[in-house]
Amino acid sequence: MGVEERRDQLIAVALDLFSHRSPDDVSIDEIAEAAGISRPLVYHYFPGKQQLYEAALRRAAEELTARFVEPHEGPLGARLLRVMERFFDFVDEHGPGFFALMRGGPAIGSTRTGAMIDGVRQAAYEQIVAHLGVPAPAPRLQLVVRSWISLAETTALLWLDGRRIPRAELERQLVHDFAALAAVSAAYDDEMAGVVRRMLADEPADGMFADLVGRLLTLPQPV
Repeated sequence: MGVEERRDQLIAVALDLFSHRSPDDVSIDEIAEAAGISRPLVYHYFPGKQQLYEAALRRAAEELTARFVEPHEGPLGARLLRVMERFFDFVDEHGPGFFALMRGGPAIGSTRTGAMIDGVRQAAYEQIVAHLGVPAPAPRLQLVVRSWISLAETTALLWLDGRRIPRAELERQLVHDFAALAAVSAAYDDEMAGVVRRMLADEPADGMFADLVGRLLTLPQPV
């Protein structure tokens, strides 16, 4: 193999191993064996496990960022649901790797690793703002979108610990969470109220946001 081809192979092998076990528990020997090469050859392409770990996380960050890309067509609620489904696909496929990406591991404290994580969050933020059609978001809208991204991240991490809530329910709940955060902010700010009105104007009667309203209206009354 050429140099770049071999590096790509090692990154893919490491990412696959990190997707099933904590990076702390994966040795260079295991990576070498899975790649079908010798341990010294791994070190020929990467100075150490730290560098290979960071390269694998970079690949994971790129893949996760791509999950937030969604065509600007159809109701916003349906778009957000598709994004959440792809997001949880990634979390489901790369559990320990996702945890390592968001919370650190061997590379904890690394400024490069922190920059990767921030890059994923910023890309997700820019995608959501673009879907809202607001070229220069005001502080309240920035707070809503960034808070929602943080909530999605935390929800996914908690879900990985036992998966006690059905994944599909969490995907829908997170879309409803976005609507709820926006609605609360709209109660305090006219510009946010305009954003929410535009969100709701394109929603069909059986859309995601209408589903939230329906669920609230059918809450059982106290005895």
